[in-house]
Amino acid sequence: MKGVVIAGIGSGVGKTSVVTGLLSSLSHKMKVQAFKVGPDFIDPMYHTAATGRQSRNLDTFLMDRDTVRNVAAYACKGADMCIVEGVRGLYEGLSGTTDECSTAEMAKILGFPVVLVINARSLTRSAAAVINGFKSFDPEVDIRGVILNNVSGPQHEGKLREAIERYTDTEIVGIVRHSGDAVIHQRHLGLKTITNEGTEEIRHLETLVEDVDIDRLMDVSGDADWMEECPSPYTEHHSGLRAAVPMDDAYCFYYRENIECMEAAGMRVQYFSPVAGDDLPDADVYYLGGGYPELFTREISENRAFLDGIKTASDDGKVILGECGGLMTLCSSITGKDGVKHPMSDVFEGDAVMSGRHGPSYVIADTTPDNPLFRDKRLRGHEFHYSEIITNGNPVFGFDVVRGTGISGKKDGLTVRSTLGSYMHQHALSTRDWLSGVIDRAG
Repeated sequence: MKGVVIAGIGSGVGKTSVVTGLLSSLSHKMKVQAFKVGPDFIDPMYHTAATGRQSRNLDTFLMDRDTVRNVAAYACKGADMCIVEGVRGLYEGLSGTTDECSTAEMAKILGFPVVLVINARSLTRSAAAVINGFKSFDPEVDIRGVILNNVSGPQHEGKLREAIERYTDTEIVGIVRHSGDAVIHQRHLGLKTITNEGTEEIRHLETLVEDVDIDRLMDVSGDADWMEECPSPYTEHHSGLRAAVPMDDAYCFYYRENIECMEAAGMRVQYFSPVAGDDLPDADVYYLGGGYPELFTREISENRAFLDGIKTASDDGKVILGECGGLMTLCSSITGKDGVKHPMSDVFEGDAVMSGRHGPSYVIADTTPDNPLFRDKRLRGHEFHYSEIITNGNPVFGFDVVRGTGISGKKDGLTVRSTLGSYMHQHALSTRDWLSGVIDRAG
């Protein structure tokens, strides 16, 4: 199987549009498995829609290196080709002096060569300088080709080709013409979300990459011979529990590994849509992920069967885990930027108020004795939100935040009975047997 990392020289160079277009084009001919470096929920949605296969996040902050390779090999079963989209610039990571958590580090872990995406707008000779600089910075990173984005026309392309062929030994794999239409629209947390059924929304991106030489991309890719049959990365249980997970535009931020961990634990997972007016299903465990509840406050607030059901389930001691948008839903209300307050479930005595940007940031959190779902664990995840929780009374927290911000005063994870709500998006594979405490509590 072939594998390649498509990286950028920085953020905003068009990586996701280019990668999505390539994934869509390649998927007409073969089975392609996509990955995203770093803690990003939205880019994998585009990958998944383009390929019909669930894209994954690969992140050495959230998982150790052996687990990263395990997840990659596990996800690639049955695929012919894998494409890894980088995060930010090729060498950006946790610090300015190491490659930890960078795309470069991931390329070395996976043993894949790199194709650089360069925003070539207004560049000619400078493009050659950029390429040589990136190649010489870390000789262990195998940069085999470039894709030039935002090329204005034949004259611009000619100058770029002349400069790169004269001053570098790097192949131009493709040219992407400047286009104001073939773009992915943005929201405040990043790109606009897309459902797995939204293939028509990304088909136009195939025209964006029509001048990328697919055969040459395959040629410069590496052989992923190490991706042999591998065991599941999850701890198995036979819990027989039922789990309900909201899945729509308001609740769509879930690490795929978290859902698969639930399934491996013997949970029967049922999806539903509060935004569409679905009632709360009868279940033993409720997992309310993040997304954009602030954009759908009216629909959610009017769905009293959902909100009152969550309140009753919490009062009855059922297990509820809310992350970010899920935490906001568990509060008494959500107040938008317009100052309008929308009633929510009132599980926690507090108000979610839209404010300024918080994050993105990696998070490390230790569980407290008051945590009803996770015991004696150090968990890792990330936080990224535009709201704050204004707590009332004497809140009880389930996490001490070691790295990150949390809800207040380095505390996260509001708790009551068997309900836990936090800003941290946990990753199931950051710890061993992630759901053992959940199963015990629900059982």
